[in-house]
Amino acid sequence: MTRPEEKLKTLKKKIKSLERLAVAFSGGVDSTFLLKTAHEVLGDGLLAITARTATFPEREFQRAEDFVKKLGVKHLVLSFDEFQVPGFSENPPDRCYHCKKALFSQIKKISQEHGIDYVADGSNQDDLLDYRPGMKAVDELGIISPLQEAGMTKEDIRILSREMGLPTWNKPSFACLASRFLFGDEITPEKLRMVDRGEEYLLKLGFDQVRVRCHGKLARIEVDAPSRSRFFDTNFMDQVAHEFKKIGFAYVSLDLHGYRTGSMNQTS
Repeated sequence: MTRPEEKLKTLKKKIKSLERLAVAFSGGVDSTFLLKTAHEVLGDGLLAITARTATFPEREFQRAEDFVKKLGVKHLVLSFDEFQVPGFSENPPDRCYHCKKALFSQIKKISQEHGIDYVADGSNQDDLLDYRPGMKAVDELGIISPLQEAGMTKEDIRILSREMGLPTWNKPSFACLASRFLFGDEITPEKLRMVDRGEEYLLKLGFDQVRVRCHGKLARIEVDAPSRSRFFDTNFMDQVAHEFKKIGFAYVSLDLHGYRTGSMNQTS
């Protein structure tokens, strides 16, 4: 089995061959590690591009912006409205394909306007194991995935991020807020705000890994498995239910399985 350090050497060699690179930067575990590594290799030949969207919480955007500023990388912010993408609101099974195609087309255009031919995303090897229609769009546009090409898994990236002192080494996984809805259920700005407010509330309560899955007026809460027992207290349950009803949900439930990646795909 190839050690993370060997994969890092492969990654740096790949990045160095590009000379100039734009990174689609979300501030997550993968793109933070990629940006930091690319900065070490390319220096001023690097550009970070972050999309500000309705499906990307403001708290995540602020963290991403703070990190880029601290790192000293040139940063451009792209305002992107998913609701202008045909079919996004209808939420078909290939929604992510159409959204990624529109978003990365704009990111690619921006990078070319700055004289940069290569755009990279933070996809890793583990992403190949889940249903990710957006990866097809990335491939069609010629977006590169250096972490994937270097054979890096999420575990590799966390190990190396910790060694590099990155604050994201143990950051919980995050996905676009549109992933909180069953395929075929309409996505609206109001529903996205409800999901975002619900997750922000749970994070403030001290939960690390959370998802608020939206089933119409019902919120299905997922937290990491060891944290489920916090709900086995009637006062706590009443507190959470009260807050979620203020947010706009009529019903509030706890998923007994706890958090798991792609849980909405299991019913589609």
